[in-house]
Amino acid sequence: MTSSHINYQEHNLDHSLLLALYKNMLKTRLIEEKMLVLLRQGKISKWFSGIGQEAISVGVTMALKPNEYILPMHRNLGVFTTRNIPLRRLFAQWQGKLSGFTKGRDRSFHFGTQEYKIIGMISHLGPQLGVADGIALASKLKDKKEVTVVFTGEGGTSEGDFHEALNVASVWQLPVLFCVENNGYGLSTPTNEQYNCVNIADRGQGYGIESHIIDGNNIVEVYTKVNEIAESVRNNPRPILIEFKTFRVRGHEEASGTKYVPNKLLESWSKKDPIHNFESFLKENNILDEEENKRLKDEILNEINEHLDIAFNEDKIIPSVDNEINDVFQIVKNESIKSSGNSKEIRFIDAISDGLKQSMQRYGDLVIMGQDIAEYGGAFKITQGFIEAFGKDRIRNTPICESAIIETAYGLSIAGIKSIVEMQFADFVSSGFNPVVNLLAKSYYRWNQNADVVIRMPCGGDVGAGPFHSQTNEAWFTKTPGLKVVYPAFPFDAKGLLTSAINDPNPVLFYEHKGLYRSLRQEVPVDYYTLPLGEAALIKTGTEITIVSYGAAVHWALETLNNNPNISADVIDLRTLQPLDLETIFNSVKKTGKVIILQEDSLFGGIASDISAEIMEHCFESLDAPVKRVASMDTPIPFIKDLEDQYLPKNRFEEALITLLNY
Repeated sequence: MTSSHINYQEHNLDHSLLLALYKNMLKTRLIEEKMLVLLRQGKISKWFSGIGQEAISVGVTMALKPNEYILPMHRNLGVFTTRNIPLRRLFAQWQGKLSGFTKGRDRSFHFGTQEYKIIGMISHLGPQLGVADGIALASKLKDKKEVTVVFTGEGGTSEGDFHEALNVASVWQLPVLFCVENNGYGLSTPTNEQYNCVNIADRGQGYGIESHIIDGNNIVEVYTKVNEIAESVRNNPRPILIEFKTFRVRGHEEASGTKYVPNKLLESWSKKDPIHNFESFLKENNILDEEENKRLKDEILNEINEHLDIAFNEDKIIPSVDNEINDVFQIVKNESIKSSGNSKEIRFIDAISDGLKQSMQRYGDLVIMGQDIAEYGGAFKITQGFIEAFGKDRIRNTPICESAIIETAYGLSIAGIKSIVEMQFADFVSSGFNPVVNLLAKSYYRWNQNADVVIRMPCGGDVGAGPFHSQTNEAWFTKTPGLKVVYPAFPFDAKGLLTSAINDPNPVLFYEHKGLYRSLRQEVPVDYYTLPLGEAALIKTGTEITIVSYGAAVHWALETLNNNPNISADVIDLRTLQPLDLETIFNSVKKTGKVIILQEDSLFGGIASDISAEIMEHCFESLDAPVKRVASMDTPIPFIKDLEDQYLPKNRFEEALITLLNY
């Protein structure tokens, strides 16, 4: 009679495989026990224990091929150890040492490594589900017949990202295994306060995807079932939802404790310990004896202690301002590609379309994603005809789910594919704000993974579109390190800057003013060319005053000067807001002594405020008057024309300009 509280079936597995499953689980347990000692000694800062859940991480990872991506969570140490990451590097990561994976910039398992095909989480939990979609999409586009595995907990399934990611994966039939570790509690909140259904796996039916429930403490069941599912998905790409029933026997993290958990519940699950039960099973079936077990433990403990010594003895990171600043963006040389000289007069919107089309031709796997962009051609018809030219694999209509699609774009970048995401209106990016500022922006700084994504942002007022379709929200992103922000005012710049943005391996938000789409024409080169990001354009020269602006507001400034031909002004079109060309601004201000900044965005917190501060700090002695900012009212954007005209600054600019000149 077995002493195990778990019913194991060997499934004709080799004894060597059964021992490997046991050894990999044992290794994670012994590391965790050592980490708890070090935590009490103050030698590591925090620990999220996966004790009692080792079978899931180990079984799933062993069922995958080494080149298949896994996206783990806090309690998935077994993913990292089963992929044979040297322990010294894991220990260095947890101590913030240089040989870790984030150069001391992030902790615990908040990191990724392309070498081991592991993509770490961020604290927001849900976004990594959409990232898995992107990696799986790349696999499907390249016909690699690979599966992508992503973990989340039962608490994470309450986030909107869970719904969005599963829906996208289902609609696009992506080869993703969504693995939910249902361990009873989201921190202290029990499952009956997280969702109102019997099983999380039951939700699969609502997305039209297959689902399974697996005993997460039974290593044999985990390995055999996931192995079977993964092989099926490789041959028939589709998403699968897997719920692993398990339990967290320690606190969410050690400081949390488990006082909120009933003792009887803890006792019942402690009897189902995945390692103790499997050890008993192996011994009773003469697969493991006590001597071999002791040898395994000694071998692992020796490895742990040896690698801890290496990590402890490694020098601490020496802070360097240059290193920190230089790692915010992947450094790229602005590739200058000049046109052949042939040009034609086209509209602003045509310049955007041409830039996209020629970039699609230049990069054979570049993907464009967005709502209604395929057969319909997009809300503004910019991608009309693209389906016929490039096919539905590369011109992808998306569900209405800004968050998941931005996450998918990031996943494509991880897998080496450039992508462009069209926000139907820039306003809608608020529904995808988290992955922009916490995934795209921080990725290269955190673990040296670039986010090769361009997000197109149709924006701007003066078109009677009201408060949800007219915002110029660039200031949301110019203050976020790691994002580039481009905002052209002319068709020539729009095409050349867009192609450069697509070339750039860093995340770029590309603003396109809707009011300029069909109202503005210019001679634009017919063939492919680029313009450097981070360089402003001095589009008019003068001696009395410097006018700094961007987007549609540039044209308001030029119109004002046309109505006042006696004013001699430098007009600077910023073109790129991040990085910002301060040198051009400073040189002009030092020449004219007066500066006025015109923006369409509302005044408080806009980019004009930062430019004004920079000028005051660096050009104060050259100024003959205070820096003047002119912007929209600090209200939402109204709909009817009279109210919108009052809101926008273009009718107030002339008076402010003349007043400053007369100062």
